[in-house]
Amino acid sequence: MTTPSVPPPGCPAHGSGERIPLDSAEFAANPHAYYRYMRELGPTAAVTIAPGVEATLVTDYNAALELLQDSTTFRKDSRRWRALAEGCIRPDSPVLPLLAYRPNAMFTDGAEHVRLRQAITDSFARVSNKRLSRIVSQAAQFLINQFSARGSADLLRDYAQQLPLYVFNELFGCPPEIGDRVLFGISGMFDGVNAEAASQVLLGAVGELVALKRAQPGEDVTSYLMQHQAQLNDEELAHTLVLLLGAGGEPEGNLIGNAFYTMLTNEEFARLGQFDKAVDDTLWRNAPMSNYAPHYPVVDTDVAGDKVRAGDLVLVSFGAANTALADRGADTRGHLAWSAGPHACPSKEPARLIALTGLETLFNALPDVELAVPADSLAWRPGPFNRALASLPVRFSAVTPRAAAAPEATMAPRYRAAPVAAASTPAAPQPVGKAGRWSSFMKWLTGQ
Repeated sequence: MTTPSVPPPGCPAHGSGERIPLDSAEFAANPHAYYRYMRELGPTAAVTIAPGVEATLVTDYNAALELLQDSTTFRKDSRRWRALAEGCIRPDSPVLPLLAYRPNAMFTDGAEHVRLRQAITDSFARVSNKRLSRIVSQAAQFLINQFSARGSADLLRDYAQQLPLYVFNELFGCPPEIGDRVLFGISGMFDGVNAEAASQVLLGAVGELVALKRAQPGEDVTSYLMQHQAQLNDEELAHTLVLLLGAGGEPEGNLIGNAFYTMLTNEEFARLGQFDKAVDDTLWRNAPMSNYAPHYPVVDTDVAGDKVRAGDLVLVSFGAANTALADRGADTRGHLAWSAGPHACPSKEPARLIALTGLETLFNALPDVELAVPADSLAWRPGPFNRALASLPVRFSAVTPRAAAAPEATMAPRYRAAPVAAASTPAAPQPVGKAGRWSSFMKWLTGQ
């Protein structure tokens, strides 16, 4: 007989009956205990994701899958969000930049969603695995060079968080003066500190990128999106780039960081170099976006018997749904970490390739890398959406930095394009006293 779970320490359910806060340090420290408890309450749980922001969290696997596949009852357009429409959400709420409507595939439904999504899938299909692997390997080696001679690093901040941002800047053809602001904007938006200002920095940067590529198209995803038969206008292009750069930045960085955690805390994965299995295990047990997929019922309805009202914010807990099956030894590819249904991640294969290449490149360069602290002393960042470590300190035998690989002949001219006049968005803050990270990478890559 299974013993019922008790509310985790610090949980408001300890006698109060209040909503469970997903943005607390207690939740971040042990989300799996919360998930077990919430699943025993039923297929959904009443939660808060920020001060004054309430949501219904779907924690049951089957209920989550059914919701994700029901685009008739549950819509993605957040202009249906009743609390936001009624002015109940503060305009400076830290979660708003990730929930407010944007004209891109994330927040649209029906034919409009199909049109915007097809542009994404077709554009990424033009990037070969060979080209993507080369880009990841070059960015990974640049980052490894920054710390390899020290014999120690924070593998999260020095590598996992930065790698996908460098890769996506390259894929999307960002010149340094725009790429530095893209990095700044994405990091700030997901950190939730001055999130709205960071969101505006990012939108301004991608607006300039759109203007640049209209004038000087290249062999990059931004230009491919422009050339697509979906005929995205400039606003749609800018917000599609925000979606892709955002999704390819923070969540991908969390996937890489969490996969390193899996490798470094599981002797079998590390000893046998089982990168593919480590990524699968990570997606099951520490999905980088553990609670997201915002939906809004069009009518009063229910989720597996639990009532929800039209316009309620309904989120899916990939973390809760996945771990329930993982603990029972479910098939390794049946997880929901990439979501499901019409809004499933359109770029999961490139995302997986980036993570695998990033893992393999670092372990090849630093084969004796190991945790520098006990695993149970690692801290996880608070936040309602992400499953992300605060740091990942490691040690290894010091290695002399490697020289830059020779760039392809087609690369240099693209990054020497003349700057585009700034858009109406205020100028972005720049790092003080040194060149931005993307500028430094481009100088290393091109040997300047």
